[in-house]
Amino acid sequence: MAAEKSKNAAYERLRKAIKEHSPARAYLFYGEESYLRQTYVQQLQELLIPKGSEDFNLHRLSGGRITAQEVADAVETMPMMAQSTMVTVTDWDIFKLDEVQRRQLIDLLEDLPEYCTVVLIYDTVPYKPDKKMKKLMAAVDKNVEVVEFQGQSRDALVRWLQKRFRALGHDIDQPTADYMLFYCGSMMDNLIGEVNKVAAYAKKEPITTADIDAVAEPVLDARIFDMTNHISAGKYDKAATVLGDLLRMQTEPIIILGAIGKELRRLYTARMALDGGKDRFWLMELWQMRSDYPAKLLLQAARNVDHEWCKRSLTACQTLDRRMKSEKNIDREGELVRLVMELAAR
Repeated sequence: MAAEKSKNAAYERLRKAIKEHSPARAYLFYGEESYLRQTYVQQLQELLIPKGSEDFNLHRLSGGRITAQEVADAVETMPMMAQSTMVTVTDWDIFKLDEVQRRQLIDLLEDLPEYCTVVLIYDTVPYKPDKKMKKLMAAVDKNVEVVEFQGQSRDALVRWLQKRFRALGHDIDQPTADYMLFYCGSMMDNLIGEVNKVAAYAKKEPITTADIDAVAEPVLDARIFDMTNHISAGKYDKAATVLGDLLRMQTEPIIILGAIGKELRRLYTARMALDGGKDRFWLMELWQMRSDYPAKLLLQAARNVDHEWCKRSLTACQTLDRRMKSEKNIDREGELVRLVMELAAR
């Protein structure tokens, strides 16, 4: 919990620094929410670099072959027609540098010029700090604001969706926004394109779930939920239709099976919640859900099944998972279809 608060504190300090026009000398950005990460890189750029002076004052470096000397050269380049410069370094894993490079980087971080802000961006490279490198860790802790861009809360995402749709001439109410987050996922980078599609399609000002269903692309979790919902209701034909769509999209059977297993585990816990008198908030905490919308859907679906069905279904999934991973010539698609048929028949 303390680590979580610390991460959130760094994010809040970044927001405050931009608002007060007082950015730190060095940042390290990482995390799953790439849209949010890029948004703050852009805000720093707009704050620090006057328009028209980017060629002189904005220095972008990228890739694992960057050297500490190249970064130092960019940092030490004086600003032209501006008071500050900005250096972004993308996908440069500072914990994989050799000893000489690390020493150079430590010296640079200890003596950054006042006119320059450095942003280390972990995009495709995962951020994995190595605590064995004590001197480098100490330099980062002392001189760099490390900011993780996590998925946003449900309330923040609903407000963001409403703002995006208003900018495109539409309103979206809270229940419909919750549905869109369930259907399209909670990553803002993906949601932007879906918002644009739905807004362009919608004939009336308020967005409806029908508008979302018509043109938005559901995430795998939403498709799998539909499938397991049909299975638990004994509707094999509808479940098979969803499975067929996934296979036509060339989704790997082992991926589909893993997602089915995960959803069945969630369904099992929802059945346990009903049996034990628990509510949706218990499910939300158990599965770390940002919204109560999927929790309510799970509880509704769990009313169609009993404890024994859940147990047998999970056992069947685990058995097929072992077979897919151990048998060489297994017909994965055929076995997956048979599994869905058996689960629905039960």
